[in-house]
Amino acid sequence: MKRSGTADLPLHGGRVPAWLAERMARLGAAIAESVLYHYGTAEFLSRLSDPFWFQALGAVMGMDWHSSGITTSVMGALKRGLNPRSQELGLYICGGRGRHSRRTPDELRGVASRCGLDGEALVRTSRLAARVDNNAIADGFQVYLHTFVVSATGEWAVVQQGMNETAGMARRYHWHSAAVRDFTDSPHTGIVGEPQGEILNLVDSGAKPAQRALLEIARQPPEATLAEVRRLVMPRHHDVRAEDVDLRRLGAVLATAYERDLRDFTSLLLVENLGPRTLQSLALIAEVVHGAPARFSDPARFSFAHGGKDGHPFPVPLRTYDESIGVLRRALDAARTGDSEKIEGFRRLDRFVRVAGERLEPRADFDAAVAHERRISPSLGGRTVTAGHRREDAQLRLF
Repeated sequence: MKRSGTADLPLHGGRVPAWLAERMARLGAAIAESVLYHYGTAEFLSRLSDPFWFQALGAVMGMDWHSSGITTSVMGALKRGLNPRSQELGLYICGGRGRHSRRTPDELRGVASRCGLDGEALVRTSRLAARVDNNAIADGFQVYLHTFVVSATGEWAVVQQGMNETAGMARRYHWHSAAVRDFTDSPHTGIVGEPQGEILNLVDSGAKPAQRALLEIARQPPEATLAEVRRLVMPRHHDVRAEDVDLRRLGAVLATAYERDLRDFTSLLLVENLGPRTLQSLALIAEVVHGAPARFSDPARFSFAHGGKDGHPFPVPLRTYDESIGVLRRALDAARTGDSEKIEGFRRLDRFVRVAGERLEPRADFDAAVAHERRISPSLGGRTVTAGHRREDAQLRLF
């Protein structure tokens, strides 16, 4: 096994309101199902283990684009959205934050029993990954969230997060079974974070002398290492800024959504009568489903699909959000009955936007784009966590 990546994120408190949490579960499940439909379980697990793709997924789901709460909320949404259909999809999400993480061994044994897997081997893997990131790497982060995603065939990914309250940062660690072969020889596929000074990494491939010395003294091997393969470091500022976004890629999405000739054609690709605002969201969702790894270097761009719960870069447009879920859900339901035209439309939409971007080389006016979204927000049911305190705004704790 190998760690595939890490991400360093500013620590943010707060809660996910119920009106967003429920939508995140539905959209997250639909996006995951789309990836499973087109590319299979192994590819979905590989994407979960990429810190950049994971961050883009959270942003397109309407979470704050860079805060530590994105990890808890995204994994919680996927667990709620996918686990009721685990047997059908062949994918199981175990663990979570706090007390939920302590249930991981029992949940893994239950999955193993149903799927004919070695439950104790999965439990050992789960514990080793947690101990590596919590104990064997002295980077100042205390792991408080541990999620283990396993397929019916035994392939798995781990997403876990540690907190450093002194630094005001969280660090997310990604692991993937396909990439890891030896827990004591550079097992990580990626770690992301700001430098916190010298890090003691006892599982580095060059640390064999230190390992032997420790074995002689402590009679037990070190349990993990840090190999910075895919490393994401998010800025501390909360607002989305032009420098956080690839303006050419964003420009391609906006041109596709708002240029009349392009918009009419892309609506035909999805066999839907779509307005420009929904098309904008669907283009970014299509990229999350079909985009290559290099497309996720600027995860903040994906917040232009459904905004953010704190209003950055703009309030969550609930009407657009619901329409996005509806279009994707209808496409998936049709595909299950053998009609793949709509779901294939998302692939064509992603390809069209990329080609348009290369041909037209549009560059978004960032300030104008944000101003436009905020101006039309009321008409789209724009909402933030601070807007209203009605009973249905019951909230789910992030930390």
